[in-house]
Amino acid sequence: MRPAPRVLAFDTSAAHCAAALLCADDIVALHIEDMARGQGERLMGLLEEVLAGAGLGWSDLSALAVGTGPGNFTGIRISVSAARGLALGLDVPAIGVTTLEALAHGRPRPVEVALPAPRDRVYRQSFEVSASSVRLEPGTATAPDWPAVLSAMGRIAAARLAAGDALPRPVPCYARPADAAPSRDPGPVILS
Repeated sequence: MRPAPRVLAFDTSAAHCAAALLCADDIVALHIEDMARGQGERLMGLLEEVLAGAGLGWSDLSALAVGTGPGNFTGIRISVSAARGLALGLDVPAIGVTTLEALAHGRPRPVEVALPAPRDRVYRQSFEVSASSVRLEPGTATAPDWPAVLSAMGRIAAARLAAGDALPRPVPCYARPADAAPSRDPGPVILS
């Protein structure tokens, strides 16, 4: 009999740094810190605290589940980059899960879910047999229950792992392009 998968789920797509460790379907360790800034500096320490809280180490993991957004552009890049690096170093898969997918997990289809976005808008997505594209629309939505979202992310990742399908690298889910403009600096100089 195969041991239950141990999935470390984490997210920095909103004003928080959040992580949960799932063994089978149970959250065995959870830590969420509200923070508007500093997720890049805090994430690795928080992940180690979650593992230590369950009496486990990095080598005990079966997979990583990472929140891919939508949400804060920099926050999404922090967690996706960390997941990709950890996956390479630990030789475990990193599985990207959107917050909207996690909100829809386990709910009867069809279902439409919404997530608060800046400036009195919401990220909205419909799920029937498959998912529609993410929309950014005017409106309001309540903040998600982050422990439940992390748990759903871990469960989705474990199901994908068990299915044995190809697991692509996680990629950010952006509802719109970045606000940054391309650099006007000249390109690099190549010396021959």
